[in-house]
Amino acid sequence: MISEGRNNRLLDNWKCLLICCVVSMANCQYGFDTAAVAGFQAMIGFLEVFGYKDAKVKSGWNINTKPQQLISSFLNVGTIVAVLLGGPFSHKFGRKPAIWTAAGISMIACGVQVGADNLAGLYAGRILLGLGNGFFILFSNTYTVEAAPPQHRAVLASFFGFWVNLGSILGAVADNYSKNLHSKLAYRIPLASLFAIPFLLSIFMFFVPESPRWLLLQNRPEEARKALVKLRGTSLKPELLSEEFIEMQRGIEQEKELASTTSALDMFKGTDRRRTILAAGAIASHAASGVWFTISYSTFFYQMAGIKKPFQATILQNCLGLVGAMCGMFLMHKVFGRRSMLLIGASGCGICMLAIGLLSIAGHSHRAGQALVGFALMFSFFYNGFTGTITWPIAGEVVSSRLRVFSVGLGTGINYFFNRLISYCTPYFLNANNLNWGAKYGYIWAGSNAIAFLFFFFLIPETKGRSLEEIDEMFVNRVSRRDFKTYQCVSSERAREIAEQQVDELSKGGISVHTEKVPV
Repeated sequence: MISEGRNNRLLDNWKCLLICCVVSMANCQYGFDTAAVAGFQAMIGFLEVFGYKDAKVKSGWNINTKPQQLISSFLNVGTIVAVLLGGPFSHKFGRKPAIWTAAGISMIACGVQVGADNLAGLYAGRILLGLGNGFFILFSNTYTVEAAPPQHRAVLASFFGFWVNLGSILGAVADNYSKNLHSKLAYRIPLASLFAIPFLLSIFMFFVPESPRWLLLQNRPEEARKALVKLRGTSLKPELLSEEFIEMQRGIEQEKELASTTSALDMFKGTDRRRTILAAGAIASHAASGVWFTISYSTFFYQMAGIKKPFQATILQNCLGLVGAMCGMFLMHKVFGRRSMLLIGASGCGICMLAIGLLSIAGHSHRAGQALVGFALMFSFFYNGFTGTITWPIAGEVVSSRLRVFSVGLGTGINYFFNRLISYCTPYFLNANNLNWGAKYGYIWAGSNAIAFLFFFFLIPETKGRSLEEIDEMFVNRVSRRDFKTYQCVSSERAREIAEQQVDELSKGGISVHTEKVPV
């Protein structure tokens, strides 16, 4: 285990906390956009441009199933392309340039969508925004996993859930205040608001150091040590900071000895195959939970279910999601391990979706509508407080530094492939002109959450409190899932011995070079 002195408080690491919070802000765009677009499909101002008059619908306007599908699914197409390009891009350019690139693409995408007055232009903007989202999600989460101290990694990496939910609230609020404008401004105002996130992020990134682990992979140890010093600030004594840096350095050197080159195919070789399956499964559980259905079609679903105030219900749902994310950050830090969080989340989400499905028996009564909203709110709490909060830290830490972007990118691509499938198929289930399942759609997600529960229970190991190098050691040594929690690693102990030896040499007047290649 790592030295006790490195197990300091979260507030002692305020500098790293602030940096990770800023980088994770990239995910705010994803939440804002999905919530805003979900509301567009119930806006008269939007439907007058992209929909048609329908006397059967209470609002008098409706939208065809095809554009309804493509508006959401094209975002996922762009995201899938982005995460597949992420590995090669990161190998050459790094984490910071990737986030700057995403910010530029996102601002162009916002401009295209704001100016669009036909479906073709809107589709193009959705694909571009998906490209930006893909890089944002992939690289912001990769960076926070690599930059965070071991004991606080889950909390810092779970800022993903905080920012997504905050963005969802802002998007739903923007829709709520512009929904009554019977003009293009109804949807253009929320879309124009999206400019703020990539613009601010592109400025903040000038003050963020590059990932130390990526710099070590590029054989730039001096820069890597300086980056680690910036991240840790005054939270560690010099000898403890040297210990952490040496542990990183030894871990990277060992990875290079195992494989001299980096290829996407390496994800499926040796022990990395197991790590890729775990990362991909953890990320794909987002789609399995049914969350894409709730965030993309919540307002439309509430409206079709007869809820009188669908926009306000969506805001309430997103607010409870934010509360859940904040509770989850506390619980994973103080109470539960990784596996417990996942199992509670999958169980809670599955039960809520089953209850929503059973409510279809009650029809469209007022009480049934209230119960439906209640279980949708509970689902939002369980997903954001447990499953959605912890899966990104797990996916980032179970894979090797050399293949982190490739493996997390693959998992993200699989997740968004299923998200695209969900976006494409959901209108058929909900739209009154098609299957018109309504609440019965919840049965599907109850089943998929049960499958996710089994995956978590049998395959996901407990990694709480472990450094990334310790996790590497356990996978290389093929430690079973059951033994992860109690396995005694030697990587941290060896790094501590080397750091102490350097301190002794320095105290005796010797010369110690911290950034030289350390013994493996």
